[in-house]
Amino acid sequence: MVKRDQRPEPDRIDVVIGEAATFSGEIRTEASVRIDGVMEGGRIETLGNVIIGPNARVRGDIRARTVSVSGAYQGDLTAQRVELLEGGRMWGTLRVASFLLDEGGYLHGELIMLTEEAVENPFEDIEEEVATETPGFDEEGGGEGNGKDRDQDQD
Repeated sequence: MVKRDQRPEPDRIDVVIGEAATFSGEIRTEASVRIDGVMEGGRIETLGNVIIGPNARVRGDIRARTVSVSGAYQGDLTAQRVELLEGGRMWGTLRVASFLLDEGGYLHGELIMLTEEAVENPFEDIEEEVATETPGFDEEGGGEGNGKDRDQDQD
């Protein structure tokens, strides 16, 4: 288990997209990838880590062990661990086992926590009970006493 103070070592970095570079395409490697420039689409697949630097703009899908984001990212991301660091911004769908959000990080999207075992929803029974026990209740908020019927009667 990786503690907050113990960031994973980035192991060997095979691919670096520098600040002045723009890339579009597919990267497959067993080592880590560092992006400081622009990735305009495509996919990164690695058994290592992906580091998105503070000035980077990355649009594409990523599959990696750990992804650290200090810049901007948009896409579908699957990883064991994602670190959204101060100043980092993410849009899209994240599928992760571990997620770290530093103060000053921004996420707009869906976060799906991956687990080895199914997690029971403790609210499922309550939602079903409310739906069956409340007269006039429907899932869109319609029915008696919600104000919708009242507005229509006052014409």
